[in-house]
Amino acid sequence: MAIPPLPNSPTETDGSAVVRVLSYNVRSMRDDEDALARVIRACAPDLVFVQEAPRFFRWRKHAARLAAKSELVVLGGGATAAGPLLMCSLRATVERTEDVLLPLTPGLHRRGFATAVVRFAGARVGLISCHLSLRSEERYAQAGMLLDRVAAMDAPHVIVAGDLNERPGGRSFTRLAKELQDGWEVSPWGGEYTSTPGDPHQRIDAILATPGVEFLGCGVPQDLDPSDLKAATDHLPVLAAVRIPAS
Repeated sequence: MAIPPLPNSPTETDGSAVVRVLSYNVRSMRDDEDALARVIRACAPDLVFVQEAPRFFRWRKHAARLAAKSELVVLGGGATAAGPLLMCSLRATVERTEDVLLPLTPGLHRRGFATAVVRFAGARVGLISCHLSLRSEERYAQAGMLLDRVAAMDAPHVIVAGDLNERPGGRSFTRLAKELQDGWEVSPWGGEYTSTPGDPHQRIDAILATPGVEFLGCGVPQDLDPSDLKAATDHLPVLAAVRIPAS
C-alpha cells in the first residue's frame, strides 16, 4: 500500500501555517555532500534541524555551501552551538537566534542548542536543534536543560528536533515525551527507524513539539533514493508536516 505524501506548505486563511520540518544528523558533512543536499531538497523542508554540522576549520563556509546546495539559508548554530545548526527557506521570517553551550563534562564532547524564533504568516514558533550526550547521566541532565530552554523561549509554540542518542522508553526520551509531543507517536508516517541507513533498527532521532502544534505526519521518508541515503551520512532523515496556529 502506497504511503500518501505529506502536505505541502500552505498558509491558511486564519493565519495558521503548515510547515515541513526536517531533522538530520549530517556527520560533519564527511560523506557525499551532493547526495546529502539531494536528500534535503527532495524533502522540500521549510525548516531543517541539523546535528553534527561542521565545527572546525572554515565551518561557516561549509554550512553556507550545504544551505545553498539545499536551496535554503543558514538560520543559526554550527560551531557556536557545538554542532547543532538551523536552516530555513525564505518563507520564514526570522525574529531572533541564539546559540547555547551546555556545561562541559571533562573528556566528553561539548554539547549545545541552536535556537531561533521565526514566523510563518501569523504563526510564531520557537525552534531548538539538539544533539544529546552518549553518556546516560549527562544525557538525562541535558534533557532537563532542553525543557528549561523550551519554557524560556517566549514563543507560543516550540518545535524541538535532533539526535537524542536514545531510543523511546529510555529515561531521557521519556522525560522529554512527558512534556512534548513525539511526532512519530502522535502521527506516524513513513518509516520509524533512523539508524543506520544500511540497517535501520532503532529510532534515536525525533521531532517533538509543544501541545499546540498539530502533527500531520512524521517519520522517515520512504520515497527517497536509497543510494543517496546511504551515501549522505550515517543517519536517516526525519520529516514532519505540522500545523502551527496563528499567534
